[in-house]
Amino acid sequence: MSSTSSAEPTHLLPRLAINTDLARRILVLFLRDAVTKAGFQRAVLGLSGGLDSALVAYLVAEALGPENVLAIRMPYRASSQASLDDAQAVIDALGITSDTVDITPMVDPLLERFPDTSRVRQGNIMARMRMVVLYDQSAATDALVIGTSNKTEFLLGYTTVFGDNAAAVQPIADLYKAQARQLARAMGVPRSILEKAPSADLWANQTDEAELGFSYDLADQLLYLLVDERYTVDEAAAEGFDRALVEHIWRRVRRNHFKRTMAPVAKLTTRSIGHDFLYLRDWSG
Repeated sequence: MSSTSSAEPTHLLPRLAINTDLARRILVLFLRDAVTKAGFQRAVLGLSGGLDSALVAYLVAEALGPENVLAIRMPYRASSQASLDDAQAVIDALGITSDTVDITPMVDPLLERFPDTSRVRQGNIMARMRMVVLYDQSAATDALVIGTSNKTEFLLGYTTVFGDNAAAVQPIADLYKAQARQLARAMGVPRSILEKAPSADLWANQTDEAELGFSYDLADQLLYLLVDERYTVDEAAAEGFDRALVEHIWRRVRRNHFKRTMAPVAKLTTRSIGHDFLYLRDWSG
């Protein structure tokens, strides 16, 4: 499967347009409500220099006030300086508190222990080390960890369990990548971030779309049909998409469902967690 191509279908992208003013208000209120109901006043997030984390930083700063946001840059030795610079541009623009934690001394001993580690495993290790830092700083600063994954990543399983998908709140997980870009543009995220190729910055010249084998625009359109519109694979292919790609993406959605749910609990009693013992997030007393 090829990456972004000028010949790929784009006719469904207009259906992904959102009312950015309304989405902004909803997400700001959601964040304020979710953080305070959990008993916190402050938030902490990883700031990579990419679009998604930048957008979340803007939303959280508006919801809680910049003085109540801690953004942590967590580079590895292979991380690009451009990503660090873009993250710093967000920090400067918002006036939020920040820190930089180099994860290289955390990651390299494990890689040296397992010298045959694949790139996928290396990326998972980095993602989980970053979450170790975030949750440590959550405890140190009494701040709730905010996630930065979008809907496209969640559906495709392009996340690391107990890594970048580990968070107390996920504000943009119902926005496809194209929609996150729309909102980021409306909120004034720096142009350098809006225009660069999406990347987890796991190794030199790594990009999400090259690793996935297809563009986000293509994935967004197909996922919109398959998930939001409940199309079958046949119906989605009939919209002008390559059937093999439709099948591939739908298999990814199904195969990675476990990443989107809590660990299943074996039911042995009359009030099992996740089965019968179900309460709202803000239940207390």
